[in-house]
Amino acid sequence: QVQLVESGGGLVQAGGSLRLSCAASVSMFSFNAMGWYRQAPGKQRELAASITSSGSTNYEDSVKGRFTISRDNAKNLVYLQMNDLKPEDTAVYFCNARKVWPSEYNYWGQGTQVTVSS
Repeated sequence: QVQLVESGGGLVQAGGSLRLSCAASVSMFSFNAMGWYRQAPGKQRELAASITSSGSTNYEDSVKGRFTISRDNAKNLVYLQMNDLKPEDTAVYFCNARKVWPSEYNYWGQGTQVTVSS
């Protein structure tokens, strides 16, 4: 069973920074992509950032220029560096790993709360 364990959430003031970490129990090359989703109260879960097995990245428009997703393949870790945080970034952040072959499957972390005050 694949496990994703997150850490790094917390409370910060607007303009501050946080770094989220996600530790995978298997090699990240087992997955086509890994990413960070976020869900605010009363809203659908949205993809904030993703990175493919080849290293290509994608960002939601509202976080471009502020968030950076990266990985350490040797340690099975994926990070989300969040700078210039805004109150609208407040959400539960979930680590995600996606496999599409031989069949599609998504794995999820437990979620970590990020709260930005102002």
